[in-house]
Amino acid sequence: MGPGGREVHHTMTDGLGRPKKPDVWWSEGASDPWRNPETGAVIVSRSGVAEPPPEPQPTLPALGPSRSTTMVALIALITGLLAGGLGGAIGYVAATRGNDPGVVIGGGSPGAVARPPDSVSALVKRVMPSVVTVRGVSGQAQSIGSGFIISAEGYLMTNEHVIVDVDDTDVTVTFHDFTTAKAEVVGRDPESDLAVLKVDRTGLRPVTFGDSDAVEIGDPVVAIGSPLALPGTVTAGIVSALDRTIETHDAGGTPRYYAAIQTDAAVNRGSSGGPLFDLSGNVIGVNSVIKSMVETGEEGGNIGIAFAIPINQASRIASDLIDRGKARRTVIGAQLDDVAGAGGARLRTVEANGPAAVAGMRTGDIIVRFGSHLIDKPQDLIALIRRYDPGTVITVTYRRGAETESASVTLVADSK
Repeated sequence: MGPGGREVHHTMTDGLGRPKKPDVWWSEGASDPWRNPETGAVIVSRSGVAEPPPEPQPTLPALGPSRSTTMVALIALITGLLAGGLGGAIGYVAATRGNDPGVVIGGGSPGAVARPPDSVSALVKRVMPSVVTVRGVSGQAQSIGSGFIISAEGYLMTNEHVIVDVDDTDVTVTFHDFTTAKAEVVGRDPESDLAVLKVDRTGLRPVTFGDSDAVEIGDPVVAIGSPLALPGTVTAGIVSALDRTIETHDAGGTPRYYAAIQTDAAVNRGSSGGPLFDLSGNVIGVNSVIKSMVETGEEGGNIGIAFAIPINQASRIASDLIDRGKARRTVIGAQLDDVAGAGGARLRTVEANGPAAVAGMRTGDIIVRFGSHLIDKPQDLIALIRRYDPGTVITVTYRRGAETESASVTLVADSK
């Protein structure tokens, strides 16, 4: 701005006094249609004082760096090395922590599992070689059940209903090592639902029989067999009742009577004929019957109640089948009415010189107690009589008219 507030325009010239072409500082400046290329650059000055010339820049020496420059370079190098080392360390930690869950769970290496000799797993390992799967073929149908070795000579026990419709030579046994052998039916007893098979094989390991009369309610038990065609299945439970009287019928209508060991060990179709063990590894029963919400049909399954034939009864029947080819029945020497009146089992006929007659009982007497067991219906009495060995002496309580009497009866084997 000049004197009087007027703007002063200065035209830039070169060293010869000629107007200087302006520098074009944008790329398309020379061809900008909005700019007159003949017009020089005009600088508008707000005062009459010219701007000071720029300060001269120091001239760098042409030789190597000075001491100060060397020091700066050295510091920069050291800083770079330190920064690189620190960055590498941080990166390593981040990488390793990325693979580390951060929280260590579990400690040390697993040690050997300690199983006491009386554990269920130890029991199973000991007795499993004695348990078999039994298969029978009848036409296009195949039955499957379980069994167990009762003699080193090749005898095995199973339920009769496992092979009920099978020819004596159409039975196959599968052992715990999945080897198989043909089995011959030595004998079968439909009423007791027991059968004995024989295989031609050596090196067999028979089971040990326990004493089913010594079993008590609450005793732990283990069942092994092939439920639902699953060989080597192990289930465990307790004895939930004793001398539970059961009546069933085979396909031909033959009645079967059980005074069974009741257990809550899971038993299903295919478990039939398998052993029921106590915790000492002794067989105390033969798994035979289940209770289900469905009486017949494939829908039936375990609901926590299963029944086993006591081994004392089963072993006696097996010995008869091996030695005689048929089983003897324990009897009282009387025929029973099919239906009793007000509970009990009414004697329809009494055999002369039979156990009941010798004990003083007569036709029409109603047995209401057999040993310690109450009798509600005739089937109860039959099942309990079959449970005992011939020669067993039992106290029997019966009604005769309005009187109640007791007598000691010595049971015998039938003459068949």
